[in-house]
Amino acid sequence: MLTTIGFDADDTLWQNEAFFRLTQDRFAALLADYAAQDHLSERLLAAERANVGRYGFGIKGFVLSMIETAIEVTEGRVPASVIAEIMAAGREMLEHPVELLPHAREAIETLAGNYKVILITKGDLLDQERKLAQSGLGDLFHGVEIVSDKTAPVYQRIFDRHGDGPARAMMVGNSMKSDVLPVIDAGGWGVHVPHGLGWALEQADAPVGHERFHELADLGGLAQLVDHVTSLTTSSGKS
Repeated sequence: MLTTIGFDADDTLWQNEAFFRLTQDRFAALLADYAAQDHLSERLLAAERANVGRYGFGIKGFVLSMIETAIEVTEGRVPASVIAEIMAAGREMLEHPVELLPHAREAIETLAGNYKVILITKGDLLDQERKLAQSGLGDLFHGVEIVSDKTAPVYQRIFDRHGDGPARAMMVGNSMKSDVLPVIDAGGWGVHVPHGLGWALEQADAPVGHERFHELADLGGLAQLVDHVTSLTTSSGKS
């Protein structure tokens, strides 16, 4: 039966992508004289794809990708004032208050009494620690893991360390690519909670029909789903 529940952070427990979109709109306005918005977005995404292996996930890598894109589309003529504006936008993102998503606290509090609840997030260490502290959710978790990427071996290690292995674990998150597919590959349960705004680099096809895949409209239905899965695995003898 289930013993451990993992939660993603960004866009699962609190808002994140919305602030990236606002900053990207600001970026497009700054460079409107040099590139059309669609072209700029395309070049920025290409820079992010190339840089994620160098800088990791998070705001700092995003800012560096914006600066690189600005240099590219202006052929090296980007004004210093624009670079300064991009850096200022990044600092504002790092200082933005945390906005919890609906049912986030309720879901964790409900499950924490009967399961080990673990926060599993990727991105910049300092920024993720800041958001967790400001969220007021930190004391509810039995463990916190901030990783450079989310893969099946990473989930295997985390659920071995904090629980009874991935076969008795469930991961809940908004990213099909990072929060669902690798957990299922590791033998666990993956629950997709769509956010509405998604980063293109996190898109992936859903494993429709897989017995360990579920989707919820929001976290309000999570406790009921966990009870359902637990009852199924208990009655069938599956681990």
